Amino acid sequence: MFYQKNSVQVLNDLDSNLTGLTQEEVNLRLQKYGRNQLQEKLKTPTWKLFLESFKDPLVIILLIAAMTQVFLGDTVESFIIFTVLAINSVLGVVQTKKAESSLDSLKKLSVPNAKVIRNGEKLTVSSQELVPGDIVILEAGDYVPADGRIIEAQTLKVIEGMLTGESEPVLKISDAINEDCALGDQKNMVFSGSMVVCGRATYVVTSCGMNTEVGKIADLLETAENKQTPLQQKLDDFGKKLGVAIVFLATLIFALEIFRGADMMNSFMFAIAIAVAAIPEALTSIVTIVLASGTNTMAKKQSIIRKLPAVETLGSTSVICTDKTGTLTQNKMTVVETYMYGPDSDKFNGFEYNKNYDFVNTHHLDESHSNEIAVAGCVLQERYLSLSSILCNDSDVNEEGVEIGDPTEVALINFAQKYDIDYKAVREEYLRTAEIPFDSDRKLMTTVNSIDDKSIMFTKGAPDVIFRRCKYAIRDDEVLEISNEILDEYRKINENFSNRALRVLAFAYKKVSDGFEPTLDDEDDLILIGLMAMIDPPREEVFKAVEEAKSSGIKTIMITGDHKTTASAIAKEIGIMDKDDLALTGRELDALTDNELDDKLERISVYARVSPENKIRIVKAWQRKGKITAMTGDGVNDAPALKQADIGIGMGSGTEVAKDAAAMVLVDDNFATIVNAIEVGRTVYNNIKKSIIYLFSGNLGGIIAILFAVFAGWANPFTTIQLLFINLVTDSLPAISLGFEKPEKDTMNKPPRDPNESILSKDTLKVVLTRGSIIGIVTILAQYIGMQTSDALGAAMAFATITLSRIIQTFAARSNSETIFSLGATSNKYALGAVIVCLVMFSLTLLPFMRGIFAIPATFAIEYLAICFGLAVIAVVCMEISKFIERK
Repeated sequence: MFYQKNSVQVLNDLDSNLTGLTQEEVNLRLQKYGRNQLQEKLKTPTWKLFLESFKDPLVIILLIAAMTQVFLGDTVESFIIFTVLAINSVLGVVQTKKAESSLDSLKKLSVPNAKVIRNGEKLTVSSQELVPGDIVILEAGDYVPADGRIIEAQTLKVIEGMLTGESEPVLKISDAINEDCALGDQKNMVFSGSMVVCGRATYVVTSCGMNTEVGKIADLLETAENKQTPLQQKLDDFGKKLGVAIVFLATLIFALEIFRGADMMNSFMFAIAIAVAAIPEALTSIVTIVLASGTNTMAKKQSIIRKLPAVETLGSTSVICTDKTGTLTQNKMTVVETYMYGPDSDKFNGFEYNKNYDFVNTHHLDESHSNEIAVAGCVLQERYLSLSSILCNDSDVNEEGVEIGDPTEVALINFAQKYDIDYKAVREEYLRTAEIPFDSDRKLMTTVNSIDDKSIMFTKGAPDVIFRRCKYAIRDDEVLEISNEILDEYRKINENFSNRALRVLAFAYKKVSDGFEPTLDDEDDLILIGLMAMIDPPREEVFKAVEEAKSSGIKTIMITGDHKTTASAIAKEIGIMDKDDLALTGRELDALTDNELDDKLERISVYARVSPENKIRIVKAWQRKGKITAMTGDGVNDAPALKQADIGIGMGSGTEVAKDAAAMVLVDDNFATIVNAIEVGRTVYNNIKKSIIYLFSGNLGGIIAILFAVFAGWANPFTTIQLLFINLVTDSLPAISLGFEKPEKDTMNKPPRDPNESILSKDTLKVVLTRGSIIGIVTILAQYIGMQTSDALGAAMAFATITLSRIIQTFAARSNSETIFSLGATSNKYALGAVIVCLVMFSLTLLPFMRGIFAIPATFAIEYLAICFGLAVIAVVCMEISKFIERK
């Protein structure tokens, strides 16, 4: 708690002094504390990740099948299987490497050199050689090289947004702070990586390397869990179960064949056929391609996906933890209220200012306030409020439109421009002749301006300070002695503004002599003009987005570094915070046990003044409840929580550290874009599910046909290469094309799906069983018809029928409820194109030089092909009828 101690105590605690450490002391402390740099943990080698991908049960089964093919001399089949496995492994390694945390961006924040005092001499040393107790000098433009306690400061302002999330510079002090406070309120401390924008200071280093605030974030980032997406978890779980089922089934078939006296090699090939038929070899690649198509859709909607599985995770998101500044709000202070005492004060909506108004002498309160200014056609009060806000102001907007200066002052000139006032022309005409800059102690700024050969002193500042210094007040075009009635009215209005989390400035003036040079004692006996209140307002589109999220069963939570009052006001305005909801500060959150937090969690809508540890704790609390949680962030302090969340969402304008930790980046920093992305995510998941249903239905049809052949004593209907052709060629393109289906009508009217829901839920399994059974039946029927001529023709007809059924099934698979006719044949041109291409690919297997490879006899003539095609069409018609029956 160095911020609670005075600088002398801190120096004593660190065994240091103002003349700095000696080189001998530095060397000893380097040995004790280590170098001032971030440490990164060892990563799993790429080769090890590649080999680990072969531990999957389905992969092991396919490896056994491939090795068997090699033993039998069927090198084509084995080569195909090995190639597919290698591709899937590479895809897995690439995604894993992308998900790994990296401290590269954090390391870039480190400062190469630092100015220190050692042995009484000013030196420039490598920042890595800094140790606790070093005396460091800071000047405007410097980056802080290590955490420390300020010893002495002159108007030092530091930007700490990377740690606190707040963009405004913090004015630093050297006095001790006698209360517990969050990092953002420790105004006598400086933190590694933050930037000095003005002033200078001397401070003593209190923490280095991994012990700094940035170091703590690096440690959190390294220890945060890399979470699998719900789809990855379900696919892994399903793969293990499917692997066990396939091994059991293949073993059973092999045993049955041996028991019936069949040849051992033929029995083994039957078992291998079952394994190859059941495993969707191209599933991993298809899911990856469908996810990639979703990234393209999101990119068009201002969302850049950095980690591919994030597309699907968005679809199951049930909690969005979002920052306030810039995401829910415009990140631009804006004047939203003004107040001037008088009967018509509530009618003032803007500046009624024209630089051509004439000044006339009308008011004579006493000698010091003679020659007061009234304006023809406009009350004095309005004009002076406009002039004071423009002239007692150091901000500017350059020719490129870049705003320069304090955001509060920029808001004042933007308000003037809103009412077509050329603030630059006003400043050129009414030149500043003297000033007293803003000071955090007195909370005031004063300028003296020449207005028509008269000198007017304008003062702006905190309302309570201005009120105490005013002797007079304007009411319309009169200057009156200030009274308790007037002050009470101003205080009531100021309190109202403050309760609404508005930032309020009060404005006053007085007439001074020519050539006047103001001192601090002159900021008294002022004439009170009025108040201007401002806030960083919500984005217009946020209101609808929050409401849409609510209707979709998604809870939005605000997590901000701002004050609780401000955060709560914004949250209530945009609909995040309801009547009985709670708002907590980081300190209040720290005081809760995990059980207490879990009890209150669903009622807490706002967290203010939070630390990086607080953010991770909030995410973990929601994850304990089984909720898929998204977290937005733009600062270095957000990175650990972005990684811990099920989906981290970085801001396009944020730090590279946050973007690296995020799975998705919002180009426009807009909350509404998250809701749009969730709709895309839900659509992508639905489409992946359609692809999975399509693949498993076809595979089930093949298994049914093979099992029937086994029990009926028929010949094996398929060869390994035929099954690989179906699974890898004619199934892949249609399955991918289903990933381009448009959103269902009720996509955003449903609650988020249960992350524990099986990938083959009850409804999904029903569809797979129905379609798989239909495909299996027509395939068996085709083999039976062909067997009337020969076993070879029967097998060829079975191959042709199952291939055509699975290709044409694409139309039925486009929706589990809508029919082909209601969807429209051309509404998904990719599906139509995939069917045409696959029909062409199938026709190539019938060419004379290809028949031998695919075991298609010469007796397979056009009339048999027509029968197969007719059976395939009947299968799809039956699938459509099943949809109709299900709806009824």
